[in-house]
Amino acid sequence: MVKIGTHSGTFHADEALAVYMLKLLPKFKDAEVVRSRNNAILDECDIVVDVGGKYEPPKYFDHHQREFTTTFSEEHKTTKLSSAGLVYKHFGRDVVAKVLETTADSNVVNAIYNRVYDSFIEPVDAYDNGVNPHDEQARFNTYSTTLRAVVGNMQPLWTEDESDAVYDAQFKKASDLMGMAFELEVRNQGLSWYPARDLVKKAFEERTKYDPEGRLLVFENYVPWNSHVHTLEQELGGKIIYVVYKTGDSVRVQAVPVFKGSFESRKPLPSPWRGLRDDTLSEASGIPGGVFVHASGFIGGNKTMEGALDLARKGLEFEE
Repeated sequence: MVKIGTHSGTFHADEALAVYMLKLLPKFKDAEVVRSRNNAILDECDIVVDVGGKYEPPKYFDHHQREFTTTFSEEHKTTKLSSAGLVYKHFGRDVVAKVLETTADSNVVNAIYNRVYDSFIEPVDAYDNGVNPHDEQARFNTYSTTLRAVVGNMQPLWTEDESDAVYDAQFKKASDLMGMAFELEVRNQGLSWYPARDLVKKAFEERTKYDPEGRLLVFENYVPWNSHVHTLEQELGGKIIYVVYKTGDSVRVQAVPVFKGSFESRKPLPSPWRGLRDDTLSEASGIPGGVFVHASGFIGGNKTMEGALDLARKGLEFEE
């Protein structure tokens, strides 16, 4: 039987994910997972991750050696790889292809391979290698809501049975958890982000139809636009202020953030409208069909596309 080796005892997010990714591949699909720190036992395995004291592909993938300095690419100079990053670096294209049911050389795999590392694998690598994600002290504690923390909480408690069998069973649960989250990320990148890019680009190229200065991006239906807007601005020029799209039985007007992931908008909807709904909003804005404007002004809505466009155009011209 094919065997995947990793260390026994306390487990971490990186090797839990590394093992899951390997088991997505045909060669390791039915592999036995051997958890040990005995080198003689590990040497009998077909592949060994996060233990063994050496990085010698295609069999040994440990990162704890003093001389280990490998990163994902030249662009990732500060984050050394953990066992998750090592497995992804060597097998990632095949792993992503398996999740998306395509080939490793397909356009979608080429497009998202680096993105999946940046969005999902690098945080695992960074935490395992002690790289601080914040330049300054964080405003509040986010640790307990991370996958790393959840995996940490899956260890047997000191008040419980801490036998190897219990650790191994909990490791399997941790590996499945990391794998589920990983597959969700890959599917989101491959089946949502990737096909959305062409639609966002088309709307970007047609933006002057709605505003002479090209500050509005308009969609007939919702498209995940946020991760594409800033990139397309760099490629094609221009600066989008509001995105207008139909969702459910209303049409939304959403302010573009100052950068991806920011809660600060480039230009929130006008302050006199914020927190208003329905007829009160219609009266304040002078636009029939008002639905709502969020208290922060980052998003609002109207019953019709025409009304939403009027809301956006008035927002463009409003001076606080």
